Amino acid sequence: MGNNDILRTHAEALALFGERVHAVGEDQWEAPTPCAQWSVFDLVNHLTAEQLWVPRLVRDGSTVAAVDGDFDGDQLGEDPVGAWDRAAAAAKAAFAEPGALHRSVHLSYGTTPSDAYCTQMTADAVVHTWDLSRAIGADERLPDRLVNAALREVEPYVDALAGTGLFAAPVEPPEGADELTRLLCLLGRRP
Repeated sequence: MGNNDILRTHAEALALFGERVHAVGEDQWEAPTPCAQWSVFDLVNHLTAEQLWVPRLVRDGSTVAAVDGDFDGDQLGEDPVGAWDRAAAAAKAAFAEPGALHRSVHLSYGTTPSDAYCTQMTADAVVHTWDLSRAIGADERLPDRLVNAALREVEPYVDALAGTGLFAAPVEPPEGADELTRLLCLLGRRP
């Protein structure tokens, strides 16, 4: 995937998650999600914090150790939707800066090319869009292009993800499962 495709796909994934954030009802912020022990608020807070990391890591060249703790806790405050919108815009802008995808970022598991970090962030946003959709009763169907990009990103290292303790064990997809079902099953979701 070329850099323009990476940026476009990332922007689409953020926009789709953002649509779901804007659809959260006032009475849904404490609703459970498919992510064990996370409410809707926790899930949106997680994705918001992830976006806040991007400018520091990509634009500023900070290390995880230097940023550690800056985005712990509540990043949403009294305006969860606005906090998400601002964080997503900042992440999108940081990745889109000239040369940003040619840099390296210093993540918890080592130095990684920035374009690979962007595709990982895209896959995370796609999967969590499904999680949020399920939690709030929104349309769980996701655009094929985004699902395909997330599946291509996750498949090569899905076995390593299971060992992190951050993901549920993969679920066997039904025979003839579509790409979305396969993606969700790889990440321990039960569609």
